[in-house]
Amino acid sequence: MKKLLLAVIDGARPAMVEQAASDGHAPALAALIERGSYESEAVAAFPSVTPVCAATIATGLGPDRHMIPSMNWYDRAQARYVEYGSSFRASLRFGLGRQLTDLVYNMNGEHLAPQALTVFERLDDAGIRTACTTYLIFRGRHSHQPAQDSALTRIAAMSLIKRPVMGPRELFYADIFSSRESGCRSTLGMPGVRDRHAGCVGEYLVRGDLFDFLLLSLPDNDNHSHKQGPDAQVAAIAQADRQIARVFEAAGGVDAFLAEHAVIVVADHAHTLVERSVSLAGAFASFDVRRPTDMRALEASQIAVCPAQRAAMVYAFGGAGLLERVLARARRLDGVDHVIWREDGQACVARGALELRFEPGDEAADLRGRSWRWHGDLDALGLALRHGVLSSGEFPDALGRIWDATGCASAGEVLLSAAEGVEFSDWGGADHVGGGSHGSLSAADSNAPLITCGLEANPTRSQWSIADVAPLVMAHFGIP
Repeated sequence: MKKLLLAVIDGARPAMVEQAASDGHAPALAALIERGSYESEAVAAFPSVTPVCAATIATGLGPDRHMIPSMNWYDRAQARYVEYGSSFRASLRFGLGRQLTDLVYNMNGEHLAPQALTVFERLDDAGIRTACTTYLIFRGRHSHQPAQDSALTRIAAMSLIKRPVMGPRELFYADIFSSRESGCRSTLGMPGVRDRHAGCVGEYLVRGDLFDFLLLSLPDNDNHSHKQGPDAQVAAIAQADRQIARVFEAAGGVDAFLAEHAVIVVADHAHTLVERSVSLAGAFASFDVRRPTDMRALEASQIAVCPAQRAAMVYAFGGAGLLERVLARARRLDGVDHVIWREDGQACVARGALELRFEPGDEAADLRGRSWRWHGDLDALGLALRHGVLSSGEFPDALGRIWDATGCASAGEVLLSAAEGVEFSDWGGADHVGGGSHGSLSAADSNAPLITCGLEANPTRSQWSIADVAPLVMAHFGIP
């Protein structure tokens, strides 16, 4: 059986991958597309932000089952915000130590549902040799102590990174955890260095024949697109391509690598242009909003607002009356395209004057094969019913993604999806106006490229999703 490389290019737009492959900037991706198959509309999870989507890629599950609800969310049990790193300013606002602890330890150790097994856990259990470069979701069956082989990592170990983590057999996480001395350095995962670190580690692992499954994380495109805009991704995708080519060359080139390895390349989400920002804290100023360092006892009159780029959540800690007030305010907010909540067992969506309520049922199926019943206006999600099948080009897999997002126990009572060109500024006041961003239900944020080459099993789908990646990995290794 062939070994398997899964490369995740953070935030890559399908159009930019296609352009980079066709104009010679991404020859490795072009070779994979030529030899394998290419899908341009693998739908992201909702909210289409990296923590949620990384968990979906690694587990094959939606947020209702893996329980990672967003980039920024409110932990009701601990009465505090969880911030994974929306921006450096947001991290400072919540406390850099707390943010790093949530990112490095709690995301995999406490927040990711124990029953949501990752590809690493399932493959480890089957005796498959697993490996991973710096990726948000890395939980596996092997314990890794913090590395202390450089001045930076020793400082990190003395201050915050003191405990081991459970990961794949080979884990190389931003120099903080290194299962072997590879000679590769990432300067603690700084943007612009991370892809080269991944390529260095991948080359090292191939030369040493140290994996059967490798998740090669290539995150720098996301940061580049946030700064330079979604139409300027070709240079960053070319950088990611060079690292994939570097891994190929370690085996003797593309043909030699593909003789012994299958490959999956996927993005977790896409990017759209941000033209203006909206402050949710300001928009809900008439409410008693919990602040990042609020030490008061949680009161029933309070709300928590959790911006996550082009998506957001609002937690209402009171009863139905408070929720009704929050919904009424949210529906009047400029820059909000969809207001989403659960009521009486149904998912509810408001878009302007349009409203749609739905739940699993037998009236019609969607392109993913899930069946629904509804009442209200399908135009709220741009849905059309043709030959008994519901679909929306504007908001792909909208029913399934909303149902999963609103079913996440750690999510807020109200979810928001931003209008075109709008982003919700984070708690540090940062935004990406003039650059790219993501998070909403829209196709432009949500459709990701998916390339497969040499898989043992490669089924067809009416609509692909990033949730299909983990099942493809399992099927390749013959694991049900």
